[in-house]
Amino acid sequence: QLQLLESGGDLVQPGGSLRLSCAASGSIFSLNAMAWYRQAPGKQRELVARISRLGNTVYADAVKGRFTISRDNAKNTVWLQMNSLKPEDTAVYYCYAEATVTILAVYWGQGTQVTVSS
Repeated sequence: QLQLLESGGDLVQPGGSLRLSCAASGSIFSLNAMAWYRQAPGKQRELVARISRLGNTVYADAVKGRFTISRDNAKNTVWLQMNSLKPEDTAVYYCYAEATVTILAVYWGQGTQVTVSS
């Protein structure tokens, strides 16, 4: 099995920064694309940023220029650096991974709360 452990969520003022981390552990044969999604109250879960194993990235329009996704394949870890945070960034942020343990499957973390408020 594969586990995704997220950390870094917090309460931050508008304009502030946070860095989310997600470490994958378990019997991983290969870890492919990783991503961050978020879900605000009353809204659907949405893609924030995605990074391939080779480092190719995709960002939601709402976060382009403010958020940066990165990964370390040796550590099976992905990060989301969030700058210039806005109240509308408030959500539970979920780590996502496409990985092969025995077969290729999708895995989700438990979520970490990010609240942007003064």
